[in-house]
Formats: sequence, structure tokens, C-alpha cells
Amino acid sequence: MSSQTEDYKTRIGYLIRDARKHRGLTQHQLAELLSTSQPAINRIERGHQNLSLEMLARIGQALDSEIVALGAGPTHLRVTGPTTLSGSIEVKTSKNAGVALLCATLLNRGRTVLRKVARIEEVNRLLEVLESLGVKTRWLNADNDLEIVPPVELDLDHIDEAAARRTRSVIMFLGPLLHRAETFALPYAGGCNLGTRTVEPHMSALRPFGLEVKATEGSYHATVSEQVEPERPIVLTERGDTVTENALMAAALNPGTTVIRNASSNYMVQDLCFFLQKLGVDVEGIGTTTLRVTGRERIDVDVDYAPSEDPIEAMSLLAASIVTKSSITITRVPIEFLEIELALLEEMGFQYSRSPEYVALNGHTRLIDITTRASELHAPLDKIHPMPFPGLNIDNLPFFAVIAAVAEGQTLLHDWVYENRAIYLTELTKLGGQVKLLDPHRVLVEGPTHWSGTEIVCPPALRPAVVILLAMLASKGTSVLRSTYVIHRGYEDLAARLNLLGANIEPFRDI
Repeated sequence: MSSQTEDYKTRIGYLIRDARKHRGLTQHQLAELLSTSQPAINRIERGHQNLSLEMLARIGQALDSEIVALGAGPTHLRVTGPTTLSGSIEVKTSKNAGVALLCATLLNRGRTVLRKVARIEEVNRLLEVLESLGVKTRWLNADNDLEIVPPVELDLDHIDEAAARRTRSVIMFLGPLLHRAETFALPYAGGCNLGTRTVEPHMSALRPFGLEVKATEGSYHATVSEQVEPERPIVLTERGDTVTENALMAAALNPGTTVIRNASSNYMVQDLCFFLQKLGVDVEGIGTTTLRVTGRERIDVDVDYAPSEDPIEAMSLLAASIVTKSSITITRVPIEFLEIELALLEEMGFQYSRSPEYVALNGHTRLIDITTRASELHAPLDKIHPMPFPGLNIDNLPFFAVIAAVAEGQTLLHDWVYENRAIYLTELTKLGGQVKLLDPHRVLVEGPTHWSGTEIVCPPALRPAVVILLAMLASKGTSVLRSTYVIHRGYEDLAARLNLLGANIEPFRDI
């Protein structure tokens, strides 16, 4: 057999392995879905097994993956650079707020309309799960306004398992559903492959409401004791966003007053609090780490809510302009969730101008418009590390890898939250970056970088995937980013919107 054929088999094996990990499946679980053996899957992923077109199609169906599904539409991006961007772009609404609000609609027996919802794959998967429960959902217009109308009784026995396994957000169904059923099951969540992220913090936050969960046979099996209510403040064991949101939603239908300590005060949590207030729930302490929630026994209201803009997308666009040394205007930037990032960038030499503040459609979040200028950056004096809000956002840390790569000097990034996300940042070396992995949490980046195009398989983590795409914008020649589903999970039409600023990004698929 030719070496070229062997190379194709190896590459296909890697694509299948990454798709499986993206789904959160073990080799044994994939083998069961395909009615084959774990050793066979191991051989396939190492490129040591011949694959028929029928088997490729079956694998694509089992993984619900565009990587190997034949004729599945655009799956890769071809980027021609280097690029200089220009023009104006508006920040879209928050992905993380949108998915939390979709989960929170299960609290309301009335009609909910959410304005300008990010039309991304993560949202699509949640809508599929909601519809399998009997919820009616409908896009109302081209502005992405979304209507959600629940049934009188939720059909918890026919949950769409395939959709549920492709999103971690489904874990936020625990908070609202514990008030709707004494027993129910949720499939294991998938999403980004960022290491072991335990669900125990969620359990400890929800046990005071009577929820007990056992993980067996690929599902969370929940039982609820209705007589149990929080008798003292709930202290979250980690200041996590989704953990705080689960506790908030559980408290919303608890007619007493619940105090939540060590709560996240991040942007998506604040949007959820503002939404709960519209539902008639009394929430005090928004923006702080102590929330006081007085819930209602029943929520049945018609409500209209507009989540605020996404600070992570705003940071992505800032990074795009910095890496390409471009001047662009970014409108509707949620400044209160980017103040640390901008202060750090200013310290590194970033130059920009900003408009006066104005208020988002939710009536609370402060926005500005930013016009960037081509800047010569230098490394910061200290390491860059994330912290819970109001610190540097955990999801924004990866963007500083590509920013540091164009800055003069050495920058140390410390991603202490995730076990292995920092590893994916070393993919920048394939484009000419100098990124040294010190341990699973720390990378040392040295700049400036002379970027050069190449072909890279998209890592299964959302933000590092976008970081590689941004570096490709600045790279000389043609680059290919393969299997980009993970980007579509968190960004709506990112490539097309960058093209409107002057980028040359072409979606394509293999025939």
C-alpha cells in the first residue's frame, strides 16, 4: 500500500479521534454505537484499519460530525493572508447568556421572547432538546428573535439524547427541572474537551433543594425530595458561572428566600438575574458574590427580554485587529466585562479610542464603541492569568496567546482553570509562533512572530480554535483550518463577518 494512502488513513483516524473526544465519548462507547469492538476503534484512530465508505458514513452518523459525514456541507476554512482589516462590526449577543436563558425558560409556564439570540450550534442543540420535551420554539424574524412556549406538562421521557450529549449546557436543566418532576434523567453532557470538569459543584449547590443525582449508564439520574428547602445560605464550592446559574434557577421556584454565597458575578449570571427579575423573582446583590433570591411558587408570565452583548466575541474582534495590525471599529462592546483586558492591553502598548458609554437593550449593561489603531506591542511585566469577574475572563485568556505572539518579548500565560486547554495553544507554533508548553497549565510565548500559512486540524476547544483562525489571518500564504464545528458552537457566521472586514476566508468541504 502506498505511503500516501497510509497518510490519509492516519489523518482520517485523527479526525475521528478528535470528533469522538469532542462528543465526550470513550472508544468503548463509540464501539457500542457502531456495534464493533474497542480494539477496532483503536485501530481506526491510529490509521491501521481500512475503512469502507459505508463505515465512514456510519461513523459520521454516530458522532453527528461533519468531519467524516459524507456530503455534510462546509466543514473547513481556507484562509489567505496576510490580511489588513478595516470597517465596522457589531458585537453579537452573549452566547453564554443565551444558553442560560434558554434553560431558564423552563421556569416559566408562559410565553418567553428572547431578542437577538446568537444563532449558533450550541443554541441549536438546546432548542432540539427543548423541543423533544414538548416545548414549542420559533425564530420570529431575521433579527434572531426567538419565541419559546412550554407545554402544560414537560415530556421528560423522550429527551433528545443525541442533541443533549453535544452540549454541556444541558446540565443547567437540573435547576429548573427539579421543580417539575420527582424523577428525571439527563444524558451526560459533551461540549469542549477541556479536561475533567466535575459536576460535583452543581450537586452540592442543588442538594439543599432536595436534588440527588446518580451517574449511571451515561445519564444523570435525578430524584427530588419536595419537602427539602435550603435552611441556611448555600456556599458554592467553586465560583462557577453555570453552577451559580443552576442555583439561581432552583431558587427562582423556591417561594422562600435563598442566599447564595461565593456566587459568580460574571456577565451571563447578571443577564440571568435580570431575566429572573422580569419573571417576578426578587434578586438582590446582582454584580456581587452574594445573591439573595426570593422565589415564586409558580411562574406564568409572558415576558420579553434582550440579553446583552458578548464580551468574549468583543475580545475575539480586538485580538483580530491587533494580530493583523488593523484599524477597525467594534460597536456595542460590554465594557464593564472587558475593563481588565483593555487595561492590560494598554500596558502592552495597544492604542485605541472609545465612545461615551450607553446602555444595552437589557437596560443595565454598559456598552461602548471602540476604534482600534495599529500598535506595536511589548510583553507585559507580569504573567497573564484569569480570575473570576471582575478579573480577566477565563475565556479571554487564550486570545492573549496570539496577542503575545505579535508583542516584543516573552509573555507567560497561566491557565490554572483547565487541565489541558493551554496545550492547544502550542498549535500556534505550526504557523511560526514561538509557544513553549511549560506544564499543562502554563505556556511561554515569545514574539514578535513572522506568521506563515499551514494546515491545522481544529482543536476540540472553542477559544483555542478561534485563536488559530486569527493567527491564520496574519499568516503569509494559504492556511487551512479543518473540522471547524467547534467554532460554530460559539460564534455565528464568524468567517463571513471577518470577510466583511476584508479577510479572505473560504469555507469548503472535502468531496
